[in-house]
Formats: sequence, C-alpha cells, structure tokens
Amino acid sequence: MDIRSLAPTPLWNHFSDLNAVPRASKKEERVIQFMMDFGKNLGLETMQDEVGNVIIKKSASAGMEDRETIVMQSHLDMVHQKNSDTEFDFDTEGIKMSFEDGWVKADGTTLGADNGIGVATIMAILASDTIQHPAVEALFTIDEETGMTGALGLKGGLLSGKILLNLDTEDDEELTIGCAGGVDVTASGNYTPLNVDTCPRYRLSVTGLNGGHSGMDIHKGYGNANKIMNRILFQLKDAIRIVEIDGGGLRNAIPRESFALFLAKIDLKDTISTLIHEITAEYAVTDPEIKIEFEEAGQGEKYLPKEFQDQILRSIYACPSGIYRMSPDIDGLVQTSNNLARVLVKDGKYEVLCLTRSSVESEKWDIADAIGSCFELIGAKVEHSGSYPGWAPKPDAAIIKLMRDIYKARFNSEPHVNACHAGLECGIIGTNYPDMDMISFGPNITGAHSPDEKVEVKSVEKYWGYLMEVLKNIPVREN
Repeated sequence: MDIRSLAPTPLWNHFSDLNAVPRASKKEERVIQFMMDFGKNLGLETMQDEVGNVIIKKSASAGMEDRETIVMQSHLDMVHQKNSDTEFDFDTEGIKMSFEDGWVKADGTTLGADNGIGVATIMAILASDTIQHPAVEALFTIDEETGMTGALGLKGGLLSGKILLNLDTEDDEELTIGCAGGVDVTASGNYTPLNVDTCPRYRLSVTGLNGGHSGMDIHKGYGNANKIMNRILFQLKDAIRIVEIDGGGLRNAIPRESFALFLAKIDLKDTISTLIHEITAEYAVTDPEIKIEFEEAGQGEKYLPKEFQDQILRSIYACPSGIYRMSPDIDGLVQTSNNLARVLVKDGKYEVLCLTRSSVESEKWDIADAIGSCFELIGAKVEHSGSYPGWAPKPDAAIIKLMRDIYKARFNSEPHVNACHAGLECGIIGTNYPDMDMISFGPNITGAHSPDEKVEVKSVEKYWGYLMEVLKNIPVREN
C-alpha cells in the first residue's frame, strides 16, 4: 500500500515528503531549508533563529480569532540507526517505508516517526484552509536527539503563545505533563598498544538485541550490547589480549550491537560456549533474537597492555547502566537511569559515552559523578556536557483539564496523565517562556531509536481526530 494513500492523507503526504530529506542531528541544513521553503511557499511568516530553529506563524481560521494563540512544537532531526547488514546512506538517501500489518516501518533503518509524525502534523495544519484552529506559532527545533541545542538556544520573545502542544509522545493513551532532564558523560584517554608478530586472532560479536529509546524503553530490561560484551571479555581477560572493542552508537539508543577483536593462544571455545548459553538464557524473554558469535579472524595485531586491559574492563563493569532509581512519588516512573551507549577502544585511544537521565536534578548529577569516578580511577578524562533540565508538571493547568475532558468524552476512557523518563524539550523551552502551559501527546510509536521503529496507522488516525477536536476548543483569550 502506498503510504501517501493512508488516512489522514495530508499528514502522511507531508511525512513522506519529510522522510525524503536526510535529517540527522547536527546535520539539519537540508531539512531547515526544506521547512523554510515550505512556510514561504504558503505565504506564511517564516523565520530561522540564530541556532537553526524554524518558526512559522499562521493566523487563526475564521471565527477563531479570539482564541488563545498556541505554539505547536516538534523537532526536525531524527536518530539515524541501521542494522549492520543494511546497505543505506543516511546522508544521501530518503527513508524507505512500507506498510505492514497496520504499521508503517522502514527497511532496516530507523523510520523517523520520532518526531517526523509531529512535524508532518503541524505541516498539515499550516497548509490547510479547512481545519478550524486558533492562531498557530509552529516551532520546529533542531538537534533534539543529541543535545537539545535547538531548544537550549531558543530565545525569549520570539513566541507569544501561552499554550504549547508538544507532539513528541509515543503512546496515544498518554498525556505527558513532565519529563526527565539529562546530561552527557564522556570518558576518554590514551594507551600505548603493544605489537605481536604471530598469534591467533578472534572476532566476538553481540548482535540481535532489541535496543530502543534509552529513556522510554530503559525500564523494559533490554540487553545492553556493551555490558554483555564486557561481561564476556572480563571472564576471558586472563587468557586473551584485546585488540579493539567497538560497541553501540548514539547516546539516546540502547546499544544493540558490539564487536571485539582479541588474541588468544589457548582454545576458548568451551568457555565462550558456556557464557553464550548462560547469557542467551538470561535474555530469552527480553531479547529473544540475541546472537553471540565467536570465530577466527586471522593473525596478529597491536593489542592492549595487560594492566590497561584489566583497568578498562573493570571500569566498564562498574559503570551503572539501566535503572538507577524508581520514583518514590509516582508509581511506575523511572526517576534516574544511565545508558552506557558507546564503547570504542582502538589504536591507542578509548572513549566511553553515557547519557544520564533523571527527573531530580541533584540525583542526575550524583549518578553522573559516580560514572565519572569509575573512569577517573584509571586516569580517564571525564567531561559532562549537554545538560538540560527536566520539565516540572503543572497538573492544574487549564489545557491539561481541557485535553483530559476531550479525551474522556471522545474515547469513553481516562487518558494516562503522567510524567515520562524521556527528555522532552518542554522543560528547556519553559526556562525562557515560564508562563507557557505545556502538554505532550502523540500516536503509538514503538522501537524508536532503533531499526525496529514503527508507527501504528490506526493510532495516527485516532490522534489526528483528537487533535482536531482540541484545536476547535482552545479557550478564548483572556484580556
């Protein structure tokens, strides 16, 4: 089925147009120009701020001129992840999409529904001459996925709306009114490799894990490829000399794959076989497709000194990953977590990347310092960067009551009004727009930040109809 023929057709057509434009975080030049051209071609007031965010303003539809101006916000960038056996160039190719069993997905790559569905929704409203809506200020931010620098760089005074609708939630039964903050932790350093003339070399790979969003999926117990790889190497450390480790990728994606090369003079097949059996049994429920493979890979290579090898393996072992603490105030909410996202040890250099999240600022820094200490003990340089605040809920805000009431009347059920463990931009935007009431919602998206990402078509239709009702009922502007 052609994606463009799905309902609502305006949304899916704009999503298809958007997905033809490469838009990796920190490489948004083409999608910024795409959005600038879109607004100008509609004859709407269109601007780009100094950091690259795009703002498009549209007047209220007839009869809605006295309603509160709303800000509709989504981010332009998407996570670029693909399966190791997928041939795809994110810098030059558009996402290849398909419809299957009621869901839209991509072919071996991330889909970009996060947050492309939100962007396409706003585009459809801006382009429509039939949808009832108040005055709209469309805010398209950049670099949400790798630092939120767009939201951090947004200055006060550019927006006048007092209500912000963020379209970046991934469950159509949820109304999100708060989120966690985060900080990037980076440990790096150097070592002096040693040479070997001849010695059997082996390749170890951990693949097939679910991966997923390091905030929204962190509570699901999915395997972290970096931790699993380190566990195996640690058990073998006295019998091997590591050549390199290359695992994980982006900070906000739970690592799905890790690869290592090492030297060994003794037969390790039985030992590794036992470890593989134990680990695959442990993850049989959460990651049934996990695959751990061990094979010969030639001769010789520069390798890690024994002392450094033991140090880096112990540091990675000690580094917390996953849930650190559940919220004592909100049942079922992850309060603090860490994602051990990237491990690269190669050619005399090493780097470990983490993303630490928490809805409690002091606890965020506590775990960040704990992680830093793991690596400072081996002489690593530790940096904290990209810190952003959480979003404190305002449960009594009028827009929250309105949207809860509309949801209940429309679907005959109560929405889940909650805070989430993902990093939404609302808290950052609120620092320069403290009087703005905010809420986040969206359709069902699963597997975000992984090649398993998909969006449910029926849910998009539900979400679209709900949004149309909300727009018609935005309250009259207070004098």
